Amino acid sequence: MDDLYNISSVLELRSFNLPPEAVFPAFLFATLSYMVILFCNLVLISVIVLNKSLHQPMYMILLNLPVNDLIGSSALFLQVIKDILTKSRTIHYSSCVTQAFFIHIYAGGTVFILTAMAYDRYIAICNPLKYNTIMTHAHIFRIITCLWLTNVALMSVLFFLLLRLPRCRSVLTHPYCDQPSLLALVCADVTVNNIYGLLTVALTQVIANVIIMYTYLQILVACFRSKQPDTKHKALQTCATHLIELLTHSSHLRSGADMQLEETADCMRAVCSSRDVPLHAGGCCRQTCQFWCSP
Repeated sequence: MDDLYNISSVLELRSFNLPPEAVFPAFLFATLSYMVILFCNLVLISVIVLNKSLHQPMYMILLNLPVNDLIGSSALFLQVIKDILTKSRTIHYSSCVTQAFFIHIYAGGTVFILTAMAYDRYIAICNPLKYNTIMTHAHIFRIITCLWLTNVALMSVLFFLLLRLPRCRSVLTHPYCDQPSLLALVCADVTVNNIYGLLTVALTQVIANVIIMYTYLQILVACFRSKQPDTKHKALQTCATHLIELLTHSSHLRSGADMQLEETADCMRAVCSSRDVPLHAGGCCRQTCQFWCSP
């Protein structure tokens, strides 16, 4: 039994299965993609930070998106580039956990930031006269602090529940590290992990999306009630751009949650008879600035 848990601290990732002639093009593509991501997001951060006219509540929320993108893309691309260059598909367990943690931070952070952006636009369009009173710098600071602390707290508990369990496997089913693939290495009861994962998905996806859709409906109601063409244009632009942003990220996050949700469903069926969070990192300069319209 002791040998069962005497597992190496080095994990094996699923191979990219690249033929020799495709290694350099893949390395070049991954490197250039990461450099473009860095450049675009750093430019966006610099513009907001250095331009004092942009030191407004809505741009302070927007600033978190490129920061979040840098976290996610760095967590994913650096390991991928290294693996392609060295032709190695092994990673230390602690490094794998670190990569997975920051990828999940990215995924959860995206949802919370988009929710905060929707709230800002809701106040700007539905309560324009109270916007400056409600969206003060202190209030924005509380919103940003709350979303990051909530995100970090949720993911910290998620990985604490993972790290407390013994491992008996060392081969990952994914080409990168994430919590579901790390959980598959465990040889113990993971019921608590699956239930907490389901609750985390519910909080970061269902509840956040309900809030976003509610703000959409309120914005559309204000749009159609208004007799000013500018208000309708701004409202429709806000909804369309934000919806594209949300759908783009949701398609990435959903694929990462499928495995955990399936495992959780099996667990819940078993309990009744006697998921976790997302993943995918990367992103570049999106048309986020189009999302924002002056209140």
